[in-house]
Amino acid sequence: MPVTNSDSGTNVHEIAAGIYRISTPAPPGLIPGGFTFNQILVVDDAPLLFHTGPRRMFPLVRQAVAHVLGDAAKLRYLSFSHVEADECGSLNEWLAAAPSAQVVCGQVGAMVSVNDLADRAPIALADGAELELGHKRVRWLDAPHLPHNWECGYLFEATTRTLLCGDLFTQPGGAELPALTENDVLGPSEALRKNMGGVALEAGTRALLGKLAATEPTTLALMHGSSYRGNGAKLLHALADALGA
Repeated sequence: MPVTNSDSGTNVHEIAAGIYRISTPAPPGLIPGGFTFNQILVVDDAPLLFHTGPRRMFPLVRQAVAHVLGDAAKLRYLSFSHVEADECGSLNEWLAAAPSAQVVCGQVGAMVSVNDLADRAPIALADGAELELGHKRVRWLDAPHLPHNWECGYLFEATTRTLLCGDLFTQPGGAELPALTENDVLGPSEALRKNMGGVALEAGTRALLGKLAATEPTTLALMHGSSYRGNGAKLLHALADALGA
């Protein structure tokens, strides 16, 4: 396991071609059962970081990004699913560290929060709009209130068929979890949801999950827990069934 910080256990794994999972485990003593805080780095001519990590975790994430890119200042885009500390807490620290970086979010996110929160104006993408990174391209997918927040949305990287799906399929567990798995992630995530909540169940939830499934992802890059490789569409439909039940 390529550990970039021995004190925190922050580590980096390539989960799809040119797509890296940066993960910092929280010990069971801090969060019962353990937990992971993951960021997704898409490497290309214009590298993109999805989830900045909390503000206090910024030095760890910057160190990991530099491990992959050689210099964290090479970052060109910063994006996230919705406004929350672990999603975008260090956004302005990143804008200072990467002077050419721009924030990428949905139009609702820009309107309700990011125009005010960010030190530089964001690129606000409409639902379905794409952003070229070089050889790779990402598509913004609006997903309001899935699992929470009006501005929620996700990025789909088309060339690797990777869905950067944030808080969906959040699993408990810390450093013992593999970076990438082909095993069940829905069962552990549903057990956690039923214990703690965290998903805003609305009439349009199944349709939104269907829209995500229509991208036919083969990798689901997750913010908490192991990322998943396999039939992502089938898993997203199974999540819709679980939430419907």
